[in-house]
Amino acid sequence: MAISRAQLLKELLPGLNALFGLEYAKYGDEAAEIFETESSDRSFEEETKLSGFSAAPVKGEGSAIEYDNAQEAWTARYTHETVAMGFSLTEEAIEDNLYDSLSSRYTKALARAMAYTKQVKGASILNNAFAAGSTYGDGQTLCSTAHPLVSGGVNSNRPAVAADLNEASLEAAVIQIAGWTDERGLLIAAKPKTLVIPPALQFVATRLLDTDLRVSTADNDINALNNNGSIPGGYKVNNYLTDTNAWFLMTDIPNGLKHFVRSPMSTSMDADFDTGNSRYKARERYSFGVSDPLGIFEIGRASCRERV
Repeated sequence: MAISRAQLLKELLPGLNALFGLEYAKYGDEAAEIFETESSDRSFEEETKLSGFSAAPVKGEGSAIEYDNAQEAWTARYTHETVAMGFSLTEEAIEDNLYDSLSSRYTKALARAMAYTKQVKGASILNNAFAAGSTYGDGQTLCSTAHPLVSGGVNSNRPAVAADLNEASLEAAVIQIAGWTDERGLLIAAKPKTLVIPPALQFVATRLLDTDLRVSTADNDINALNNNGSIPGGYKVNNYLTDTNAWFLMTDIPNGLKHFVRSPMSTSMDADFDTGNSRYKARERYSFGVSDPLGIFEIGRASCRERV
């Protein structure tokens, strides 16, 4: 008895889904090292940064307690995008029993395409950290020396002068992060978590973070960055960073860079009556953005700041 088209698709779909999942996972989720992931059930998400309170005063005996008002600093908006792609197998290919080899190759290619787009979209937040057209709720680019505070001051999540990745620049970044204050001027005591680098800097990062003694010195001094655990998460290579000189420190500031998932990855298959083709598609819906720029600190050579 000849197998029907509907039965063929039903038998083919589980195998294609399994193949898609394996290929998609091969790419790894490098964006997960940068963004906090949350689910969403709306067409967009908004997160408002609150100023918090000023330092608590001493209450005198018998005196009334003082009350403070938190203020809204600014609001971050995440608008989800739908990313989707598919392929079709012609009726003739199925008729000639070519569907097995073709569908396998096409499914792998589709998985790579979907994974690639997601990683590029995530990395683009960092790649455009200084782009004039990429500003956020406080009116500044992601990495700026002038993130305004409700108290009237500013926070800076980059140095005044760009620098290559080395011991001195990395130590200076750790110190600068420790000096950040909140919207009301209270010390946050922020710390770095992970160093995110392009592939070109992976060997420099290994020498800086994974050695017991200082690099390029005969003094037998300890490697303070390693000994102090200054960057507890070590370094992560992101293959989608476009500037070979730019490097980033992810900090322990909560609700910094966010990734919202509106619809997780899904796949489906059907047959087109008019053409006789069988179609397979993948779809997901998500957004990347910034709720608090202090979730990241960037240093890099001047060339990366001139690039848009």
